[in-house]
Amino acid sequence: MKKSGNKGGVSLTRRTFTAGAAAAAASLALPMRHIHAATALKVGVLLPRSGPQAGIGQDCQRGVDIAGPILKELGYPDLEIVSGDTETNVQIARAQAEKMINEGVQLIVGAFDSGQTTAIAQVAEQKGIPLVINIAASPAITEQGYKFVFRNFPNAPKILGDAFANQKEIFAATGAVPKSAVLLHVNDTFGKAMQGGIGAVMPKFDMPYKLVEQISYDPKARDLSVEIAKAKATNADALLVVSRLNDAILLTRELVKQRWNPMGILSMGPGWYEDQYIKTLGKLGDDPISFVPWQDYNKPLTKVVQEALAKAHPGRAMNTNHTYTFEALMIAADAYKRAGSTDPNALADALRATNITDNVSAGPGIQFNEKGQNDKLLNVAVQNRDGKHVVVSPKSASNADPIWPMRPYDQRG
Repeated sequence: MKKSGNKGGVSLTRRTFTAGAAAAAASLALPMRHIHAATALKVGVLLPRSGPQAGIGQDCQRGVDIAGPILKELGYPDLEIVSGDTETNVQIARAQAEKMINEGVQLIVGAFDSGQTTAIAQVAEQKGIPLVINIAASPAITEQGYKFVFRNFPNAPKILGDAFANQKEIFAATGAVPKSAVLLHVNDTFGKAMQGGIGAVMPKFDMPYKLVEQISYDPKARDLSVEIAKAKATNADALLVVSRLNDAILLTRELVKQRWNPMGILSMGPGWYEDQYIKTLGKLGDDPISFVPWQDYNKPLTKVVQEALAKAHPGRAMNTNHTYTFEALMIAADAYKRAGSTDPNALADALRATNITDNVSAGPGIQFNEKGQNDKLLNVAVQNRDGKHVVVSPKSASNADPIWPMRPYDQRG
C-alpha cells in the first residue's frame, strides 16, 4: 500500500506487517521511543488522562500504544512521544501545552475535548508550534485564522449534516420511513449544544419525520422511567438520542421494561456504540444506530490497526478514539518525513501539503484546507450487530446492510 503524497512510501500488506509483528508485540503498550531518539520528532500528546474524561483519554492513548510499530512498517521516521495530562481542565491543558513547548516538544497532538483543545491551540499558535488535533468538534477552532493548527476531525455541523444525510439513505434503502421522532438528550453542555445544533441543521435536510417532543434529563440520573414513559406517550415512530454511556444503558432497560419497541434508535453521539454498553446488555444492545466519525472497515490500513489493537488490548473494539489518535500521529510522521526537519515552520508547511489517501477514517483521505481543517472526512452510521460494529451508511464506507426497523426487544431470546 503506497503512501499518497510521499514518493518514498512503502508497500504494506497483512503479510509484510505480520512478519514484523512478533518483534513489535512486546513494545505495543509502550510509548513510541525508538533507538534513534536524538533524530526523532518530539511529539507531545496531550489527553485528559484523569478527571471526568479520563476513560476517553485513556482510550485515545490506546491509539498511541499501537502506532509505533505500524508507522515504522510504513516507512516513517521515528517519533518520540511525550505524554501530558490535561486533567479534564482547560487551564491545566493550557499550562501543560506551555510546559511541553518549553521542554522542547516540536509538535503537539490532542486533546479530545473542544474547550481544552481551544486553549492548547491558542498556545500553539502563539508559540509557533504545530498542533494536530485528534478529536474536537467545535467549529470555532479552525475559524481563527491560525497557521499552526490542523484538525483531522469533522466539526459539529458536519457531524450533524452527515447524520441526517445517512438517516435518509437508510430510510430509502429499507423503505421504512419514520414520520415522527422524540428527542431525548442529556442536559449537560454537550447535550444542550447538540439540541441547538439539531434544531439549526435538521431543517436544511427536509427530514421525513417531525420532532414531536424534546425531553432533557440529567446524565447522572439513576432512574429514567419517567422520561421513557413520557417519550412513549407521544407515539413517536423513532427515538433520537444524545446520550452518555450509563444513561444509554438505563434508557434501553426502560424501553424493555415498558415494552416500547420504536422503529429504531438514532444516536447522535456516544453511549450506544461503546464496548460497555454492548457487553452489559448483550442481545438487548443490538440494533441502535450511531451517527459518528468512524473508521472505514474496507480500507487495508484499518485492518492492520484493528489487528494491532486486538493484540495489545484483547476484547476492545476499535472506535473513534483509536482511529483519530492513530491518524494524528500518522499525520505528524508524514509531515516530518516530507519536511526533513523539526523546524516548526517547515513542519507547518508540510502539514499544509498533506495528501494521505491510504488512511483509516471514512472519506477519500487526509488533506487540509486553508483553515487547517480536513473537509474531506465522512461521518458514518454505525450499527450494533451481534455484539460488534458494522457500518451501514454511507454506501461508500459500508460493510453491511442496515437492520431497520430494529428487532423488537421481546423477540430476541
